[in-house]
Amino acid sequence: MTAATPIAVSAAVSAAGLTVAHRRRTVLDDVSLRLGPGVTGLLGPNGAGKTTLLRVLATAAAPDRGTVSILGHDPATPHGRTEARRVLGYLPQNPGFHLSFTAFEFVDYVAILKEHTDRRARHAEVRRVLDAVGLGDVRGRRIRALSGGMRQRVALAAALVGDPGFLVLDEPTVGLDPEKRMRFRELTAEAGESRTVLLSTHQTEDVAMLCHRVIVLGAGRVLFDGPPDDLRQRAAGRVWTGGDRAPGALAGWRTGVGTYRNLGDPPPGASPAEPTLEDGYLLTLHSQEVPA
Repeated sequence: MTAATPIAVSAAVSAAGLTVAHRRRTVLDDVSLRLGPGVTGLLGPNGAGKTTLLRVLATAAAPDRGTVSILGHDPATPHGRTEARRVLGYLPQNPGFHLSFTAFEFVDYVAILKEHTDRRARHAEVRRVLDAVGLGDVRGRRIRALSGGMRQRVALAAALVGDPGFLVLDEPTVGLDPEKRMRFRELTAEAGESRTVLLSTHQTEDVAMLCHRVIVLGAGRVLFDGPPDDLRQRAAGRVWTGGDRAPGALAGWRTGVGTYRNLGDPPPGASPAEPTLEDGYLLTLHSQEVPA
């Protein structure tokens, strides 16, 4: 399968030839990308290398080969890494918390690590980001007493400290109920108006609603890089409905109205259905798995 031609962007963040191996397994295989302002979605199955790519771009890990530039800073050097960390915010997949801290104390601790030295200004910033994620009224509550969704929002608040120019979000909607997920989308959309945001998620709905661009990663390689609608159109003519699950379909399921929705190569006379972003994503992964 041939990957789509990457979108030409004025890069705030770029990576060239990123290669990472772990225990003789190649996790990232010559990955190159350029990210400009706005929200870019990163899709891929478990084990595709998404978290490793985000850790490299967030300066939490170094590649075995390749180069990275973050808002003009080179994290391969100690000075460049320090400067890059001052202008980025990172929400990891599994944030580590000091459970005895309050929400305020934890975000304040992160602000101190980001070298916000003026106490009054720092505390005002901590209150601002906690209010932004809807936790202003529980900022004095200890993290051990917060729900999983609230803890996720504390971690998001910590990532937003200092109004970073580059925001890296790894599975940020895990544990959020529909109402809080909608609020997260608002925050992410607002962030993308003035900065570069890279959002890794399994939720194709989040990508469809938020992202102007989507990158699909599979087995450590970029399989697709382009607008979400281009990914959706990859499934045009390959989705159909019928009374049964088609034997040759790549996927098929019974819908709420009793018909089956099938994905793959439709038989003659099949009733076509409108493709979704998820359909295009699944077909892209399948094309990578099946030899030409």
